[in-house]
Amino acid sequence: MVIDNLKAAVTKADWFDPELNPKVIAFARHYNFVFLPTKPYTPRHKGKVESGIKYVKNNALKGRSFSSLAEHNQFLANWERQVADTRIHGTTRQQVGKRFAEIERSALMLLVRERFPSYHEGRRKVNRDGHIEVARAYYSVPPEYLGRRVWVHWDSRMVRIYNGHLQQIAVHVRVTPGKFHTDRSHLADAKISSIERGVEYMLNRARCLGDDAGRWATQMIAVLGIEGVRVLQGFLSLAKTYPANVVNQAGDKALEAACFRLRPVRQLCKRYAEDQQELSLDEKHPIIRPLSEYQNLLPNNEDQQEVKR
Repeated sequence: MVIDNLKAAVTKADWFDPELNPKVIAFARHYNFVFLPTKPYTPRHKGKVESGIKYVKNNALKGRSFSSLAEHNQFLANWERQVADTRIHGTTRQQVGKRFAEIERSALMLLVRERFPSYHEGRRKVNRDGHIEVARAYYSVPPEYLGRRVWVHWDSRMVRIYNGHLQQIAVHVRVTPGKFHTDRSHLADAKISSIERGVEYMLNRARCLGDDAGRWATQMIAVLGIEGVRVLQGFLSLAKTYPANVVNQAGDKALEAACFRLRPVRQLCKRYAEDQQELSLDEKHPIIRPLSEYQNLLPNNEDQQEVKR
């Protein structure tokens, strides 16, 4: 289909390599045809279209007016059947309607039964964690596109990701806002954050710190819900500063007080860590002998010389 360079279809006009709107390309692909834009400011490239429009304006519509759109359409339908289709075409020298029925109709393909699906689209930049954001949810992209821009099509069920040449590089099922949908082949395990792995993964890590820590984390999530995810992250980070038994003890005390905020747990960890500091060694004690007594047990220099002789 030869079209003008309208902005809705052609994002960058170029006679040799035009850049089309991705949605227009998808529309044409769905119905099994292609768009070939004309050269900018060159109407003769679609002269037959212009001639057809001029024929309708001068033959069917010139000097006529209509009281409604329905009347207008009815007139054009009758005119096409009785006048346009019965005329002798200037190029083929054949009757238009007869040539279409005998030759051209059999060459046409059937339209696909499904309508072109309605979807949203847009450009997205791949974040450092290998995901893009779509409708406040996050979807993984192959690692070679890290930091680059990609095209995204999404509807109520699916999210499809394309590269700059509109080649599909990833497809995901839609997830609710705030969720991640990660294809494990896209990311190394080291690049997957705790949030992406899920709450259950973080709860298992909390249980590794101790039974009491695991019970506190589970109950905290039950009470706070989605707001507790960050609290759980902070709770796990305490293990980087304090021993596991200290964090576990703090979790036990916080659970006993039904306290599910992070700040009091931090204070408990600090207090328990100070209580468990190692005692300093005493240098003087009744059972510790002076160093001079140990020195007397060693042979002196004269004895050593006598042994050498």
